[in-house]
Amino acid sequence: MKTRGTRKISIIWLPFFCFSFFFFGMLITNSRIWSASESNGQVISRRRHEQELQIVSEDSSIKIPAEKTDMMTEVYRTHEAIQSLDKKITMLNMDLVEARNSREMHSSDSHTPSIESSGKSNLPKKKMLMVIGINTAFSSRRRRDSVRETWMPRGEKLFQLEREKGIVVRFMIGHSATSNSILDRAIDSEDALHKDFLRLEHIEGYHELSAKTKSFFSTAVTKWDADFYVKIDDDVHVNLGMLATTLAHHRSKPRVYIGCMKSGPVLSSKSVKYHEPEYWKFGEEGNKYFRHATGQIYAISKDLATYVAVNQPILHKYANEDVSLGAWLIGLEVEHIDDRNMCCGTPPDCEWKAQAGNVCVASFDWSCSGICKSVERIKSVHEKCGEGNGAVWSALI
Repeated sequence: MKTRGTRKISIIWLPFFCFSFFFFGMLITNSRIWSASESNGQVISRRRHEQELQIVSEDSSIKIPAEKTDMMTEVYRTHEAIQSLDKKITMLNMDLVEARNSREMHSSDSHTPSIESSGKSNLPKKKMLMVIGINTAFSSRRRRDSVRETWMPRGEKLFQLEREKGIVVRFMIGHSATSNSILDRAIDSEDALHKDFLRLEHIEGYHELSAKTKSFFSTAVTKWDADFYVKIDDDVHVNLGMLATTLAHHRSKPRVYIGCMKSGPVLSSKSVKYHEPEYWKFGEEGNKYFRHATGQIYAISKDLATYVAVNQPILHKYANEDVSLGAWLIGLEVEHIDDRNMCCGTPPDCEWKAQAGNVCVASFDWSCSGICKSVERIKSVHEKCGEGNGAVWSALI
């Protein structure tokens, strides 16, 4: 009887327990479904939002609300205004440096009067077409004399060329490492005789040509107001009339870099002549330099010469001065003009071209980076390839 009662009670409570467990299980299941549905809804909403952003970014044709459009327009205008302001500040700095250097130059000229100043330092500088700096060294007296005897005017004609054609020609040279040395005194004596030197605040040395180039542009842009500034080696033959005519064609262009553009190999071996100690900066071994004008002759416009003058303390110098100039200009908005008439060969090359009516601007031998044995040969090159003594005076510039 006792056992039967217990079994009967268990049977009576069994449906109640089953229903309770079923109800409890339903609660747990629904809560999971609700949380899962909320989580899935968030994921779907987030993915839909990302898709909308992607569509907006990829499809520019989708209309953007007017408020956002106005905001983007204002941002763009502000960016343009900042760029314009940066350019104006740069130009003002360049003008300021030029004015300061000009004042210092006039002050020094007042203490050492010359034919060029003639007591007129207070007058505004005359606008020149070009200033030519002929790179020379202390030991190159015979080269300088050979240039004077061929394509470079001498004496009064040198200054007449300035007055009438706006062409300045000077041998550019710095100083020796020893103050008032015999080398400096020799140049002083030669300058007193010919009055055709531009002395630079620079210590002469073969491995300092990049620094000398910076010094030339800085000094020349301060002393003369010209459209172009030209660097030429003293073992190159030049036809001044053709050079003037060539540069005059580009007179209206801003930021012009003219010469025979090349891209030679970067030489990492220390045993070669034009070894580049910083060859690793140009990438893998065997790479070439960026495009730049060959160093025998090139010209840059006034704004570029002023840029070099303003920034010369921070312009990096490479082993080769033509590479250095190319590096200083490669990151600017500059027009590179490749004029192969500025790098003709010596006879018969320039001779044939002259006979065909295509007179060369400059002639030299690539194998010697100038006219081979120029002292002995430049007169012959001048006779066969020269434009004639009257060409520069009749040039339309």
